[in-house]
Amino acid sequence: MESFTLNLFDMNHEQRIEGVFSFIGEDASGRFGLQAHHARLMTSLVFGLSRFRLATDKWQYLALLGGIAYFNNNELTISTRHFLVDDDLERITALLEKGWLVEQTNLQTTRASLINMEQSLFKRLLALNRQQGGIS
Repeated sequence: MESFTLNLFDMNHEQRIEGVFSFIGEDASGRFGLQAHHARLMTSLVFGLSRFRLATDKWQYLALLGGIAYFNNNELTISTRHFLVDDDLERITALLEKGWLVEQTNLQTTRASLINMEQSLFKRLLALNRQQGGIS
C-alpha cells in the first residue's frame, strides 16, 4: 500500500508527517477518506476530530478548530488556527472539549466587542449628522 505526506500548519507551528496511508476527516457534507494518489481536493474542515493511519496500523488523532484541507501531488496540507495530534483518543477528546470551550468564550467576547463598536459608530454618525444640520 502506498503512502502520502500530511502537512499541518497553524498559527504557531507546523508538522510534516511522512508515511500516511489513510486520512479520515469531516467537512460540511460529512465524513470522507483519502488514500495515496487521490484526485486533487480542497475542502473546508469542520471543528472536530480527524484521524490518520501510519504504517504501524495505529490511528493518530488530529483535533482541529476547523481548517482548510488541500490534497495535491500526493500531499495533504491542512491549515487551521490550532491543531493537536495524539494517539490517545480519550486525551485528545478532552483537549478538544477544552479547546471548544475556549473558542466559544473567545467568540462571545469578539461578538460583544463588535456590537459595542457598531453601537459606538452609530452614535458618532448620528452626532455628526446633527452637527451638520441633518444633511442626508
